[in-house]
Amino acid sequence: MTATLATGAAPAPPTGPSDSARRARSRGRIIALLFALPALLLLGALVVYPVLFSVGRSFFDASGDTFVGADNYTEMFRDPATLKAVRNTAIWVVVAPTLLTGLGLVLAVLVEKVRWATAFKLLLFMPMAVSFLAAGIIFRLAYDEDPDKGVLNAALVSVHDAFSDSAAYPTARARPGGDLDADKDGSYTTGASVSPGDTVNLPLVGVAPKDLPSGAAPAFPASGEDAAPGELRGVVYLDFTPGGGGQQNSVDRQESGLPQMKVEAVRDGRTAASTTTAADGSYRFTGLDAGSYTLRLPAANFAEPYDGVSWLGPALVTPAIIGAYLWIWTGFAMVLIGAGLATLPRDALEAARIDGANEWQIFRRITVPLLAPVLTVVFVTLVINVMKVFDLVYIIAPGPVQEDATVLATQMWLVSFGGGNNQGLGSALGVLLLLLVVPAMVFNVRRFRRSQR
Repeated sequence: MTATLATGAAPAPPTGPSDSARRARSRGRIIALLFALPALLLLGALVVYPVLFSVGRSFFDASGDTFVGADNYTEMFRDPATLKAVRNTAIWVVVAPTLLTGLGLVLAVLVEKVRWATAFKLLLFMPMAVSFLAAGIIFRLAYDEDPDKGVLNAALVSVHDAFSDSAAYPTARARPGGDLDADKDGSYTTGASVSPGDTVNLPLVGVAPKDLPSGAAPAFPASGEDAAPGELRGVVYLDFTPGGGGQQNSVDRQESGLPQMKVEAVRDGRTAASTTTAADGSYRFTGLDAGSYTLRLPAANFAEPYDGVSWLGPALVTPAIIGAYLWIWTGFAMVLIGAGLATLPRDALEAARIDGANEWQIFRRITVPLLAPVLTVVFVTLVINVMKVFDLVYIIAPGPVQEDATVLATQMWLVSFGGGNNQGLGSALGVLLLLLVVPAMVFNVRRFRRSQR
């Protein structure tokens, strides 16, 4: 011991449990890294590399050979189609998440009061199992303008026809050289004045025999009757003889009357009387004052039938596609908000009811404030989702209105691969879309971390 102290050598540091714990933690980190390595490689290959490649590609021209700097980004905001895509994306971001969050909240609250709540949730959540491709095809057919194909227009036409009679003869027109003149509003009037006691026959053409009403009768017997004194009468008929022959502007034996045709007697620009033709096309005015009149066939007789709404026209295509999106994602919002609703403290709700609050006051002042964190997460998640919407827009919007419905994701595809063949500009659009999505993602991640604490 004396020798050791004399030489001044220091004793060896003791090996304690702290060193072994550090080594164990290091081994744990290495093992965890090895297990995570395949996922990290996959993430790098499918996410990190494409992002970095797109950022770099956005600084080159369409061929990818010439460096153009920020030209693609400036060109992006000069292109009218891109500006329209930005506008439509803004509409999506404002409208779709707001409606979905509101619908999800209302349905989640109402489902709690339904006996078959599980079955109801299942029905609303089922569209989530349908791919966007299939949903787009379904709604493309549902929005078809032809009532024989599109279910929405078929329903609208049925309701419209139940409350409003459709025009009897949309294809009818006056016989050229006849007594009827066309007006600007689509009606037909007699060129010469008529008086009570006259018989005036009004010939029309352009109606196929198969389109005549089932109760249409021959016009010839009615055309041969003379008007009584003080009576103005005649027949509205189809001036066409099946099989050919016959005389123009004259009622032949085989020519049909046009029933359900409205006829008006006009004097001094005002309608003095109106009537509707009978099965043989005959009409009769009685009790008219003496004087000159003009007979008019109103434009309502010849109006085109109501075919519904042009859902996929330039004005409604974006709201129509948002409607399809709501059908798919409402169940998602309802289930998430319903899960948050199940965690609310019931004692607060019961205390409010005991204090005399009604259900609307409880919903507005207690339920919604307590659900605010859940509603925020749902809203931000949907914002991220609608920024990337592509399938529904591309499938539902017809080619002629594709530009009116385009959003950033579809515009990026169209510029890069859908005919533009400018992947430099397409990459710039992709970078813009990424920059718009990242803040919402960061916000969501922070909300999750705060909720875990």
